[in-house]
Amino acid sequence: MNFITLDYVDIALAATLVLINTGLSLRLSLGLERRFLIAALRMAVQLTLVGLVLKALFAAATPLLTGLAALVMIGFAGYEVMARQERRYLGWWGYGLGTSAIMTAALLVTVFGLATQVRPDPWYDPRYAIPILGMILGNTMTGVALALHALTQGAVRDRASIEARLALGAPWREALRPTARDTLRTALIPIINSMSATGLVALPGMMTGQILSGVDPIEAVKYQLLISFLIAGGTALGALAAVQAGVWRLCDNRHRLRLDRLAPPRD
Repeated sequence: MNFITLDYVDIALAATLVLINTGLSLRLSLGLERRFLIAALRMAVQLTLVGLVLKALFAAATPLLTGLAALVMIGFAGYEVMARQERRYLGWWGYGLGTSAIMTAALLVTVFGLATQVRPDPWYDPRYAIPILGMILGNTMTGVALALHALTQGAVRDRASIEARLALGAPWREALRPTARDTLRTALIPIINSMSATGLVALPGMMTGQILSGVDPIEAVKYQLLISFLIAGGTALGALAAVQAGVWRLCDNRHRLRLDRLAPPRD
């Protein structure tokens, strides 16, 4: 296999495109130049640190370190879900609900993929477990964030109709079912669109990376299909878990809508 090694000069040349973006922002008075530079710098620092950590993690290859790395990734993903909510749940629920949904879905799907399809030896080998978890986790995080955002916004928007159903004697699950259904559609449409466009419109990053590193294109396609199916499963499971728990939290045992459990909208 032919593997082309990149040096730091190559990376610096590619980074000049970001400088061009900042120049365009200044020229057109977009006000994005500072954000461009900070985002690029953060990405470079974060990826470098991740590379160093993964190198050490791959060398150690212990289940304890692999598990700790997975928990750290899940913890940061849960924080991102909470940060993306315009009206987050109050108290522990603001962080715990999204994090629990992500952890349940991502870990189940990752273990399923490692145990039944990839089958590394040992099964927790971080060289396989961490990248697969990362790809599933990133997409599941987006699905859960969309689900919780759409659910809380929908509950506020549909408050009159939800409370009318509750007043007529409908249980809380039935009263919020239309909102929950719309929420799940919102959360799952991006992954459906992504799968529909993969191949003819866009070559996914994992497949492209494998091809560039010399892997046979057919083998790269197999891995990409596997990861895409795992991502779809993780996203659906995470969104469903988040919506079910979120709907339950929005009501009480007296079948009342409890929007007071949501924080005020952020300015």
